[in-house]
Amino acid sequence: MPRIFFVFLVCVTAQAAVTRIDLALRDNVKGLAVEVTYGKVHFAVDPKLGPNRIICDIDLAPRNKQGLVEFSADFYMMRPLKGNGTALVEVSNRGGKGLLNVFDFAHHSGDLTSPESLGDSFLLAQGFTLVWLGWEFDVPDQTGMLRAFLPVASNQGDVISGMIHSEWTGEKSEEIVSTGDRAQIGYAALDPASPQNELFVRDEVAAPRTLIDHSRWQFVDGSHVKLQGGFTPGRIYEIVYQAKNPVVAGLGLAGLRDFVSYLKYGGVDSPIANDRSGIKLAIGFGVSQSGRLLREFLYDGFNENELHRKVFDGIWAHVGGAGRGSFNQRFAQPSRDGQPFVNVFYPVDIPPFDEQHLVERAASAHVLPKLFLTNGSYEYWGRCASLIHTSADGKWDVAPSANTRIYFFAGSQHGVGTLPPAHVQGQNLANTNDYRYALRALLLAMDRWIKTDIQPPASRFPLLAKNELTLMEGLHFPKVPGVEPPLHKREAYRLDFSVEPPKMGAPFPTFVPQVDADGNDLGGIQMPEIKVPLASYTGWNRRATTIGAPTDMLSYTGSWIPFPVTKQERLMSGDPRSSVQERYRDRQAYLDQIDQAAHELVVSGFVLERDLPLLHERAAREWDFRVNGM
Repeated sequence: MPRIFFVFLVCVTAQAAVTRIDLALRDNVKGLAVEVTYGKVHFAVDPKLGPNRIICDIDLAPRNKQGLVEFSADFYMMRPLKGNGTALVEVSNRGGKGLLNVFDFAHHSGDLTSPESLGDSFLLAQGFTLVWLGWEFDVPDQTGMLRAFLPVASNQGDVISGMIHSEWTGEKSEEIVSTGDRAQIGYAALDPASPQNELFVRDEVAAPRTLIDHSRWQFVDGSHVKLQGGFTPGRIYEIVYQAKNPVVAGLGLAGLRDFVSYLKYGGVDSPIANDRSGIKLAIGFGVSQSGRLLREFLYDGFNENELHRKVFDGIWAHVGGAGRGSFNQRFAQPSRDGQPFVNVFYPVDIPPFDEQHLVERAASAHVLPKLFLTNGSYEYWGRCASLIHTSADGKWDVAPSANTRIYFFAGSQHGVGTLPPAHVQGQNLANTNDYRYALRALLLAMDRWIKTDIQPPASRFPLLAKNELTLMEGLHFPKVPGVEPPLHKREAYRLDFSVEPPKMGAPFPTFVPQVDADGNDLGGIQMPEIKVPLASYTGWNRRATTIGAPTDMLSYTGSWIPFPVTKQERLMSGDPRSSVQERYRDRQAYLDQIDQAAHELVVSGFVLERDLPLLHERAAREWDFRVNGM
């Protein structure tokens, strides 16, 4: 695609929080009736307005001559010339763009307009305008990553400091680690040599901390720590230190609110606002971290804009479990996510968890969106997802309201699976279940719902009343030789944040999906490969011994534990599960059952008829791999 770079300055009315848009590129995608636009959005918000009072430390942010707080963010848009009136806004996960992978079966690429990145162009063909906006301030400065440029809070010019903690658990030995999560930028220490700074280590989440003598470690700069002998994989290290210069992180959520509002309602002089794009409605979609961000966005009250109008008409929080996050507070660390083995002591899985409390502010302000909460098996093991539809005491099921759907994808890991199954740093091959076909159908159902009020499929999730949920110790997983579930799962602890590190209290009761005799989840949406299985498809996978902590869960990854192919193989191995040949007469008989299961999902609204051949072909590849390829 030809690159044409220029700057287009757009000024808007004083009422709007978007003050200017700098366009770095605007061009058409070769071979498609699609316009690509990207650049930077500039904002200025009035800290005195009611909808802005929910932004933590807004009174400590610097102001311009008009008394407004200024900030900016990167944006990227793909607009079909024949749009359907809906903006599909992906809340960027750590600066990335994943929509086309999720819905278009695309492969990640630095250039979203390349053929491999466009996939089958499902979203653009359906007329959605695709929108991405940077909201996270700690994203590294890398090409293609979306960032928010937010001000630092100060007390009348004086530096603000506070005690924070940073966890690290790696899969290889390292001598120097960052105080930031993953590749994110960490907060700098106020005084790297201060005796208040402490480094701890433990071997289990709930194990006592051991203080590492200060003579063995040091800050090599304000935000990196060096340990003599290196950090050992499979151990949990925790640096507690006095940090400085907290960012006004909640402005990232305000920017998301105001840019979406701008696309829907404002900017008569703008080349990207509603007069040219035809955008009348917006769906917010977020995966994992950004799904939790959308839960926080709702809970804090950001779906009401400065003019008291609705921002998102639909919100879809995908694989976010029961979490929110460290998004709108002093010394926010938005990348921290609450995994089974690390990042546990952060404000991620804290009450309230259920959907009714999540939407209270939006309902009272009359800006309630339609809401999808979707999770897989991993989220019940690794993200406490049962808390969104069970009572806080764990005694009964809690039904979602009429404005919400909760969907559970049985037998799935945190991300969709691939064929052949991936080799990972776990004790089993990675889960292969690919439920993106159902996500495509649900997206169109959400779009119909916000436009015409045609109801989407009824919620499907595991229920206590049907014995589809269990405490981990009650799991009936078959005794497959050499395979065991992990000893621990993610827990949502009651945490006291008045001290650092936070004090741990009792966990809330959480449940995992109960399984059938094959080890496959009961309840929820069963994709054809789960309904007609060749393996046990789990949401858990134990860590490999090479990375330490082998009785604990590998983050994000499930397991593909194949059935024996023949009866003889089953008898020789002692596997209690029936063999492939005992289940299915031959390849065609297996595929006939796959086709029937897929057709049932079309009837119930969870798969598009156009995708039936794709499901058939994928099942054929899994059969060939299991029967002929291993």
